Amino acid sequence: MSDETRKSRILIADDNPTNVELLEAYLSDLDCDIAVAVDGRDTLEKVQQFQPDLILLDIMMPKLSGFEVCKLLKENPETSGIMILMVTALNELGDIERGVAAGTDDFLSKPVNKVELLKRVENMLKLRHVSDELERLRRYIENVEQSLGPQS
Repeated sequence: MSDETRKSRILIADDNPTNVELLEAYLSDLDCDIAVAVDGRDTLEKVQQFQPDLILLDIMMPKLSGFEVCKLLKENPETSGIMILMVTALNELGDIERGVAAGTDDFLSKPVNKVELLKRVENMLKLRHVSDELERLRRYIENVEQSLGPQS
């Protein structure tokens, strides 16, 4: 299946099975593939295997925190385009600043509101797909320019 026709992929990264179950239930109406990671290191491995468009990333996880995972993904050119929505019970200003510094695209506070979650997920997936399409067009234009050769 080509990139244009494949379903959107969402990775839920949370060490709490109850939270994962709730997020999966909330997302069940969306036409997308969902995978789950149970800690920070597992999240990085699943990103390589699953290649998600969006990660719902818990901050407080074992092995690597959500802040650390986010920073590693955003610093890597191969994964920097993945949209990251930090889902957290933390709501101190310092936590938000740390998330922004790590590169998160947005925040969602726990307890999660289903309508808010679905709207943010839909918007972030649209943004990801528009960004992907722009990159495809940029490469196409670059290839056309190269095939035409130098212009006088």
